[in-house]
Amino acid sequence: MNQRTQRLGDQIQRELAVMIRDSVNDPRLTGFVTISSVKVSPDLGYADVYVTVMEPEMNDAMSKHSHEQSLQVLNNAAGFLRTELSHTLKTRTTPRLRFHYDEVTARGNYMMDLISKAVDKTVQTSHDEDTDIDHDTDIDTNTDTDTNSDTDTDTNSDTDTDTNSDIDDNTHMHEVTTKTDSDL
Repeated sequence: MNQRTQRLGDQIQRELAVMIRDSVNDPRLTGFVTISSVKVSPDLGYADVYVTVMEPEMNDAMSKHSHEQSLQVLNNAAGFLRTELSHTLKTRTTPRLRFHYDEVTARGNYMMDLISKAVDKTVQTSHDEDTDIDHDTDIDTNTDTDTNSDTDTDTNSDTDTDTNSDIDDNTHMHEVTTKTDSDL
């Protein structure tokens, strides 16, 4: 697409967005129409208009079949929109309008929705695990305290053994055993 057709496509996109919002009053067109892009043919004979329709009560925003009625309304109004567009454009001819459902944008919106749901679920799961870890940490802290006191006892008994090296070996063993039994 050269620069001239690109500029014309951008201008058609802006003008059509306003016209569809203000001038098309068909009750079958219930959703909010968004024009994703306009591709103008090199000979300016046709303009392919890619749209998405956000229906207020539809949960399946990705389904092409759910928007067929809206596309049919837009294609039926294409002659009227072309006439209105010819009044605003400063070109010799106005391209014929062909409306297409933009699956790329719809798929992107669907994927973003899936990603958002996955992130929310991950955050909720990690929050629940953090709560479980806090309870486990309290229990482990109490267990670690008991383990440390046993280690301290062994360390103290080793210190006592070093200071009492002059004492007979049998007596020394008896003192260590006595201290360990009293500490438990």
